[in-house]
Amino acid sequence: MDNTTRASALFIAVVVAFAALYWLRDIAAPFAIAVFLWLIMDGFAKGISRITRITPYPLALFFAVIVVFAGAGATVAVVADSATEFARNSGDYGARIDEIIAQLYPVFGGRGEAPTVSDFMASDEVGRFFARLAQSLQSLASNALFVFIYVAFLFAAQATFPKKLDAIFQDPDARERARRVIGDIRGSMEKYLAVQTFVSLLTAVLCYATLRFLGLDNALFWAFLIFLLNYIPTIGSIIATILPVLFALVQFDTYWEPVAVFAGVGVWQFLIGNFMQPRMQGENLNLATIVVLLGLAVWGAILGLPGMFLSSPLTVMVMAVAAQFASTRWLAVLLSSDGRPEVGQAGRPA
Repeated sequence: MDNTTRASALFIAVVVAFAALYWLRDIAAPFAIAVFLWLIMDGFAKGISRITRITPYPLALFFAVIVVFAGAGATVAVVADSATEFARNSGDYGARIDEIIAQLYPVFGGRGEAPTVSDFMASDEVGRFFARLAQSLQSLASNALFVFIYVAFLFAAQATFPKKLDAIFQDPDARERARRVIGDIRGSMEKYLAVQTFVSLLTAVLCYATLRFLGLDNALFWAFLIFLLNYIPTIGSIIATILPVLFALVQFDTYWEPVAVFAGVGVWQFLIGNFMQPRMQGENLNLATIVVLLGLAVWGAILGLPGMFLSSPLTVMVMAVAAQFASTRWLAVLLSSDGRPEVGQAGRPA
């Protein structure tokens, strides 16, 4: 097979693979989340066993599962409590929004009486929006159930993975190479998720303390939102900074508080995102900056919001696989930040 035919076949295969992921995203997205939850719990359990040296893996895994379920329960509790608080103060928030609209309406060329929140809520578009929102929440609850089912079956099938790998790769050299690549990919995923979870949690805690000090309502909800959005590369931290500022504009009658919220949240995002996180992450992902942004767009378009959260580790997986074949190594080189796409070996000679 000549190079042109091989390149054409590769291009068609990639297009078909991404098209299949897009059309099957309702199945692929929950499964992708389940795989990464499985990696988090398994890595957490192994870490506990390794640190304590006396805790057996099954007991450590049980503890890891309890922590994950407790986190899920805390998430539901925070969201429910925040929704109640928002509803209780909706009248005051609505009046403040009407005041802001009245101030800005003439500035943007509006004539006559400025529209109000009541006018907006009475429109058909808002009704359709809330109907879609209710459908999305129902779908989210259904997907959460499937995610936990997938995680349970992944743990049940974990013991058979080495045997299946031996059956797939009959040649000992190929088997060892596959085992090494899979181990490197898994190690990179576990380290990325561990570091990202730690820095997101640290950012959320510091932002929570700042927002509570400034008197922003529902500070715990905004801290939780900051924690989640920091998993989305680059734009997540920007959105996590802007949303509390917009809410501060609605809550407070003066403008120094929103400025203080922007400065308080922004400084933690900047310091942790630009100094602490790069030092902890090191060259582990080895992705070019532009590739991180493109991966965010591509995986977001294919898998939706879950794809945006998992865009970086999924792109690393693609790079690692592409680096194993001579016909696709050029793609892995383009995706890497230093031209050496071997996962877990960034900075070493190829």
